[in-house]
Amino acid sequence: MNELQAMRIFQRVAEMASFTRAAESMAIPKASASTAVQQLESLLGTRLLHRTTRKVSLTHDGQAFYERSRDLLGDIDELQCMFQQGGQSLRGRLRVDMSTGMACNIVIKRLPEFLQAHPSIELELSSTDRLVDLVREGFDCVVRAGALAQSNLVAHPLGHLRIINCASPDYLRRHGTPRSLADLSAHRLIHYVSTLGSKPPGWEYPTGNGYACLPMDGVLTVNNTEAYTAACLAGLGLIQSPVASLQPWLDQGRLVEVLPQFPAEPMPLSILYANRRNLPGRVREFMVWLEGLLAPYLQR
Repeated sequence: MNELQAMRIFQRVAEMASFTRAAESMAIPKASASTAVQQLESLLGTRLLHRTTRKVSLTHDGQAFYERSRDLLGDIDELQCMFQQGGQSLRGRLRVDMSTGMACNIVIKRLPEFLQAHPSIELELSSTDRLVDLVREGFDCVVRAGALAQSNLVAHPLGHLRIINCASPDYLRRHGTPRSLADLSAHRLIHYVSTLGSKPPGWEYPTGNGYACLPMDGVLTVNNTEAYTAACLAGLGLIQSPVASLQPWLDQGRLVEVLPQFPAEPMPLSILYANRRNLPGRVREFMVWLEGLLAPYLQR
């Protein structure tokens, strides 16, 4: 058995929670993936995975082995390209998570530049409103907006996302353009909550010594950023959202900024990664590239 290949197969199975999906992603038979993990477990003398008919999950020993083997394989990838020249020396799989709006409106359209400079990198880009488990799900780094909960992860602050107030031209033709906070009583706010059923905060605005929220009526509450923007484009009300995710619609004239004198509080943006002994060069390079890409949308 090739122990390094077995570790790579085990990693992929752990991250995808499935022998079938892992085998398909690595273009190997499912039986080969299963055999490799079984042989690895025999070699280590412990069970690494819980197997049921519906899912695969890590055991306690499997979680510990996953984290250590991930570091080891990262070091091996670095070692293999240590003496290669130029940017093409970066290689290996890179797994990243960020919001859907950021991925679709900013990052993906510029990805050809990064991948052309580093053609040996295999990028897996996750975009979801769900907070992924960076360590357990095998992500190299994630981009997070908002206040961060305490954890063992390393946080690299990028700056603050500027929040703007927007509406569609159609909505403003029907309801008028608000000029003051008092005008908002005649308007509708599209509410965004992380969990449906929770109370929406309302319209956030600066007070001189902080920020406050003004309760507002609305006909729609969503828990997804794509739906939040889509509802505004459909003329269902006003929204408050980072300019980074709205810029394409502003450029096309499909959204219009309103009440610029009453912006919501800027949202901190950070890159998080695991506290590892040595961060792989491909991860460092991607983080530097991403920080430069996002810089025009941030307030320092």
